[in-house]
Amino acid sequence: MKQKKVDDITLSYLRFQSPRENRSNILVFFFVFLDLIGVLFLLGEPLIPSLFWGGMIPVIFIHLWAISYVIAPYTFEKSYYLFFGVYGVINTFVYFLVIQKLIYSHFQIFGTTPLILGSILFVSLLFIMNWMNTRLLYSGTYSRLQKGEKSVNLSPIVTASGIGYVLAQVILSSFFVESVKILMIIGVFSILSVATAYFSTSIHKYIYIRRSIEKVKQVYPQFGLPKRERTVSEEKGEMT
Repeated sequence: MKQKKVDDITLSYLRFQSPRENRSNILVFFFVFLDLIGVLFLLGEPLIPSLFWGGMIPVIFIHLWAISYVIAPYTFEKSYYLFFGVYGVINTFVYFLVIQKLIYSHFQIFGTTPLILGSILFVSLLFIMNWMNTRLLYSGTYSRLQKGEKSVNLSPIVTASGIGYVLAQVILSSFFVESVKILMIIGVFSILSVATAYFSTSIHKYIYIRRSIEKVKQVYPQFGLPKRERTVSEEKGEMT
């Protein structure tokens, strides 16, 4: 049976990194964004047990899950996108907890108001990033960007979303925090949160891959196969 031509929108979403690059992403993003920046701040003095364990439980879970993709990145190539999207949610959540720790510990804030308002911003950021991703996909923006069309300008959308969250987080924190230094640190974590929240869009890519697996196999016949079952030509392609 003759295969149907894969449409441009689908092709724009099926731009995959190699499994080896996926493994490198885990090593870099986990140890830098999650462990070195996020977990260390949660561990720092003063230690707030509820916030620390609230972050460490999902952190331990995602580290255990990551083992499969470090050991066998080729075999688990498809589910990697689900894994990486969940990692994005968890990393963003850890940054949210760090911001809450800065508010509660340094200025002895009591009550749940900062926690509730911060939670609303956290959920809103994830929602906006995933909404933006699907809008850019189905509007054909990703496709036109990859074709190099000059009429497409992605930066205002991304910039507005990022700046909006950072300003909202800093303004909200300023009601509880008087130190400029702490507000600057909160601003940095808010900026990092925008990046990690965008990683969560990989969950949608995973769902898209599952729904379009026939098209994926048409473009990448060896997608998801163990390394030993892949041809030499593909291995050379990954090294170029």
